[in-house]
Amino acid sequence: MDILTLFIIVPTITVLALIFAKGLKQSRIVSMIGSIFQFGMAINLVFAYFNERAINSDIMVFTRDVMWFKSFNIRYSIGVDGISVALLLLTSIVVLAGIFISWKMKDLPKEFFISLIVLSIGVYGFFISLDLFTMFVFFEIAVIPMYLLIGIWGTGPKEQSAMKLTLMLMGASAVLLVGILGIYFHSNADGGALTFNILEIAQVSIPVEAQKLFFPLTFIGFAVIGALFPFHTWSPDGHASAPTAVSMLHAGVLMKLGGYGVFRVAMYLLPEGALHWSWFFIILSVIGVIYGAFAALKQTDLKYINAYSSVSHLGLVLFALLMLNKTAWNGAILQSLSHGFMTALFFALIGMIYGRTQTRDVTKLGGLLKVIPFISVVYVIAGLASLGLPGLSGFVAEMHIFVGAFQHDDILYRVVTIISVSAIVVTAVYILRVVGIMLMGPVKNEAFLNLSRVTWYEKTGILLLLIPIVGMGVAPLWLSNMILESLQPFIQGFI
Repeated sequence: MDILTLFIIVPTITVLALIFAKGLKQSRIVSMIGSIFQFGMAINLVFAYFNERAINSDIMVFTRDVMWFKSFNIRYSIGVDGISVALLLLTSIVVLAGIFISWKMKDLPKEFFISLIVLSIGVYGFFISLDLFTMFVFFEIAVIPMYLLIGIWGTGPKEQSAMKLTLMLMGASAVLLVGILGIYFHSNADGGALTFNILEIAQVSIPVEAQKLFFPLTFIGFAVIGALFPFHTWSPDGHASAPTAVSMLHAGVLMKLGGYGVFRVAMYLLPEGALHWSWFFIILSVIGVIYGAFAALKQTDLKYINAYSSVSHLGLVLFALLMLNKTAWNGAILQSLSHGFMTALFFALIGMIYGRTQTRDVTKLGGLLKVIPFISVVYVIAGLASLGLPGLSGFVAEMHIFVGAFQHDDILYRVVTIISVSAIVVTAVYILRVVGIMLMGPVKNEAFLNLSRVTWYEKTGILLLLIPIVGMGVAPLWLSNMILESLQPFIQGFI
């Protein structure tokens, strides 16, 4: 059995085992074991990738191609490059951390963990797919469980938030499907057979007018889940109502499907369309970067602060992709990874704070550093990563983005780059404001003096996310080089 198919089979076996699990204890043990296996497979894949690249000059490795529906030439085509490997590793870490953070889930725990694992199956399948139809199927598998996870286990106006999220993402899926079919029906422009295979389509000269028509559909279809302005409104409400682990997977993993899909499909297969439309979507992404930062500045709910911060940070991913050069693209992937670890860590910490204080209102908190020092110190580190402190993952990613963006001689590109850089200042303001109000000073509520200590499973979940944030900041070259070597096929389309 190939190494990539295991990323589908192992979570599926975990789901089947969960069906027969009894009670909270068995459910969380089965989920933990399955997630540890996934994490181990991701680590093994990283080493296997480097070993394979040492003897194989192909950018895409571990490929497998099996006919699925012959009449439409739909195939189970999979493979990975350095970008896919990095995102699979991110997914495995966030899923495992989410299991530990949900260790005490008491309300329908078996069903909760099943939904969480099914979501991860969709994400894994999406990142390894080389067939557009198969990728779309996994995209839907990843999105659908969110409705249940928020609508059943959420808080506040959870039904409304779940419905809003689902309708927005399903609408985007409909637009995306039109774009994918448009690519499919032009995939024989050079006289070959119609195909959904990404690598085969990349070798075809799709007519420029068709690229201009289908690029915005494909871009928007993917970018909505990446919080593209003005289609981002589903995200903050979804985050606010979702349980902690769901917010972690939602922001840390699920939203990464947007940037990855834009890059792997829209930009790779429709380069002329990207060149034609880039200026328009650059403007939307810059608005998202600035709007998200200022919206976070105005919030007092910790989840909404982090949700709008995600809109800003993911806006930088789309902004960097639209810069159409290798340095900025490297930064976009690094930013996706950094944001994935960072925002999952933020939501984990917010869940721990809320679980102990029963409030997410910053104005009602204060002096937490004295009563829950471990959570408070890690929150500061995550905040410093968010504002781009050197030595942490955020700095590495943002430096690549802004240096790559400023390489353009065009005045428009340089102006929007300077505007985007200003978001770092706003980020610093709202992060430091929250840290000052929530963590410093005297304890505002005497009830906070008796807050429970951090448990072993909470510490495990936190460390799983904190170590990569520091690791990326201190030693980014191996990851950056792995991504850079995978960018060559994309660069060729814009030469």
